[in-house]
Amino acid sequence: MGSDLVTMVANSVHHHDQSIQRIQHLETADMCSRLEMCRWINSNSHMIRNILFTEEAHFTRDGVNNTRNSHLCDRDNPHGNVESYYQHCFSVNVWCGVICDQLIGPYIFPQRLTGDIYANFLQDELPALLENVPLQTRRRIYYQHDGAPPHFSQVDRHYPNHKFPNRWIGRGGTQN
Repeated sequence: MGSDLVTMVANSVHHHDQSIQRIQHLETADMCSRLEMCRWINSNSHMIRNILFTEEAHFTRDGVNNTRNSHLCDRDNPHGNVESYYQHCFSVNVWCGVICDQLIGPYIFPQRLTGDIYANFLQDELPALLENVPLQTRRRIYYQHDGAPPHFSQVDRHYPNHKFPNRWIGRGGTQN
């Protein structure tokens, strides 16, 4: 009832009831590099099929819970509970990649992601994950990763420079 009332009042004064969406903060300098990247892809549109887009995600036992719009109707117990703040916590980091229409991975990191663990992943695990990608595509891969601290160590920049010369995208990469 409360949210319906807010919507009715907002609509009566030509406002829209909107939910807030969380997005990643961007620095001022990010806009220039993102525009440059878009221009590079637009001028080399055939290259989009050669970019291995990658991302890691961090999952915890708590997950992401938004109980603001959750409702419980129960005749016997009017108190709804959601367990959180567990005594025994865990988390997991998962890597995935996409090239053309092919999903690469997932790969579950054995522990918290650091520069050394990411370097080991690049050298020891990534080649095995790419085995099902056609050889012709592997020879032309542009490896993309973001500027997260584990991706920016000296060791982590050495491997892409060697394995993907002039063909890696990210902070410190040949294609920023």
